Amino acid sequence: MKILITIFLCGDIMTGRGIDQVLPYPIEPAIYESYVRDAGVYVELAERKNGRIPKPVEFEYIWGDALKELDRIAPDARVINLETSVTASADHWKGKGIHYRMHPKNVRCLTAAKIDICVLANNHVLDWGYSGLQETLKTLSKENMRTAGAGPNEREARVPAILEIEGKGRVVVFAFGEVGSGIPPGWKATADRPGVNLLTNLSRETVKRIARMVRAVEQEGDVVIASIHWGGNWGYGVPRKQQEFAHQLIDDAGVDIIHGHSSHHVKALEVYQNKLIIYGCGDFLNDYEGIGGYERFRNDLTLMYFPSVNPSSGELVRLRMIPMRIRRFRLRKASSAEAEWLRDVLNREGLQFGTRVKLQKDKSLEVVGPNP
Repeated sequence: MKILITIFLCGDIMTGRGIDQVLPYPIEPAIYESYVRDAGVYVELAERKNGRIPKPVEFEYIWGDALKELDRIAPDARVINLETSVTASADHWKGKGIHYRMHPKNVRCLTAAKIDICVLANNHVLDWGYSGLQETLKTLSKENMRTAGAGPNEREARVPAILEIEGKGRVVVFAFGEVGSGIPPGWKATADRPGVNLLTNLSRETVKRIARMVRAVEQEGDVVIASIHWGGNWGYGVPRKQQEFAHQLIDDAGVDIIHGHSSHHVKALEVYQNKLIIYGCGDFLNDYEGIGGYERFRNDLTLMYFPSVNPSSGELVRLRMIPMRIRRFRLRKASSAEAEWLRDVLNREGLQFGTRVKLQKDKSLEVVGPNP
């Protein structure tokens, strides 16, 4: 029987701001946006659109039906992009338009879903300053969650998160933030300054540097993931440079899965050399209900990605995706019509990559071509 490692991947987990306000330990709601000064406004917008949220909610509340799917599929590893600072720091980053933070006591909303690895290389982890980053790292570590992509210095920001899967191998997650995703250049970690593992370009030299990082830790049976926060928030286009970079990471750096995020909506998939590339996972949890302007992208619809990989080769054997909908800051199974909409988007955007997705009887989606 072939040994497989199954991983749960998703897009941005934005549990700060409005979502933090409905959890058991809401932080001081003052924020510094040009139009909104109180995080509670985002709760009001969501309730105005979809109905009352029973505040305070239980820590499990935000995951809703996703918890049942996680229990049913029982992935070997659970990896998220945590796009919020977990801190009580009041030191907001001056000149930045949006600041996300979640009270450290609300970290139990992550442990409720048994998250193993939090990617932190994104444009919100330093919203509340260096002290906020330090508290984020400390809080997650205390709850036995591994982190990647940010740290007290450049060396530690580059260190991958490694999860041993008993009897199968390891999941190794390298995390990178790219300047095109809105990460301030000043957030780049240096030898003597905390920050994120920032990519200033997607050049061959960058690929070579990542290859050296992978070779320094890789063992037989590892599934290597490059989790990258890249590109803008809206739009389906995949820049040629991103595709070339993803291919080079697979060809030359030993990466098995590209876990791309930053887009607020689901983007295209590609299976290249039997390896999975997710160009944009979309937001998985956010407080955007009631905010208009981008309705055609349906960023209330999202996916749980469950790639199953052969650890001896790193090749994708199966990719299951569970369509979900965000409503009242909670994940619910998508309807048949919503699952069909996501299928059609993936097939339309995957056409250029030869990627085909099929809707199953249980409303899940599976990649059926070109491989597996």
